[in-house]
Amino acid sequence: MPRRKKGLDIHGIVLLDKRQGISSNKALQEVKRLYNANKAGHTGSLDPLATGLLPICLGEATKVSAFMLADDKRYQTVIQLGVMTDTGDVDGTVLEVKQVPEITEQQLASCLASFVGEIEQIPPMYSALKLNGKKLYELAREGITVERKPRAISIYAIQCLSYADGLLTLDVQCSKGTYIRTLAEDIGHALGCGGTVKELRRTAAGMFKLDNALTIEQLQEIQSDADLQALLISVDQPLQAIPAINITQADANLVLQGQQISVPNDNSAEGLRRLYHEQRFLGLGEMLMNAKIQPRKLFNLN
Repeated sequence: MPRRKKGLDIHGIVLLDKRQGISSNKALQEVKRLYNANKAGHTGSLDPLATGLLPICLGEATKVSAFMLADDKRYQTVIQLGVMTDTGDVDGTVLEVKQVPEITEQQLASCLASFVGEIEQIPPMYSALKLNGKKLYELAREGITVERKPRAISIYAIQCLSYADGLLTLDVQCSKGTYIRTLAEDIGHALGCGGTVKELRRTAAGMFKLDNALTIEQLQEIQSDADLQALLISVDQPLQAIPAINITQADANLVLQGQQISVPNDNSAEGLRRLYHEQRFLGLGEMLMNAKIQPRKLFNLN
């Protein structure tokens, strides 16, 4: 039923529990239409196979998406050992099937431990990384394979939740840029049989947890616009690690015009600051060596 005007200025973050079988962009568009927001973005794609936490930024919250992309992530994944596909997950074409050897608990524990720490990964061809303006998965669909340079990523912890009948279920805490499909393949190769992702669920991204996310169906059941907007997380919430400064109305006026302000009593180090006047979040400024703050990213939350 029609209940919202088009193009509303709605600002905040929705924690979506993405369902399987759709792209992150489709999930984004569903939330954008539901809120009738004039602008929306997400903070890191999940493959169609994957489910779980997908923070959706609406309105001015899209300006913090770059900060959220850098957040650590947590996943629960089921790896099908003995199977290798072109995409690194069961949605792809099977390239090879191998017999899964007998694997002891000690062998499995030793293998998983070898992947903890800073390691290098070669990004998969089926990824959104670009080469000369073209996404790698677009090249892969054309049958083109190009050389990819290894990238340093960090695996903070891997916990084995279960292993039976060639299915290995893991809880993985990792840095940004980690491809769980590549990790699954590398673990499979280390065990001598290869592997591919059968299931993948993101359970955390930075400060946000899947426990607080809602599915699109749950969001659609909410009839009141006010109740929907009450679910929005404030734009500045992901920026809480950045020190905050409260400024006067006069300084706020200067900041909103992009002009520097002086903060002579702040002897702290250079770097970003969250700027507020009373309870209003104005944006981010950079503390300079001369005890001045230069506005860097302003937010129009009126």
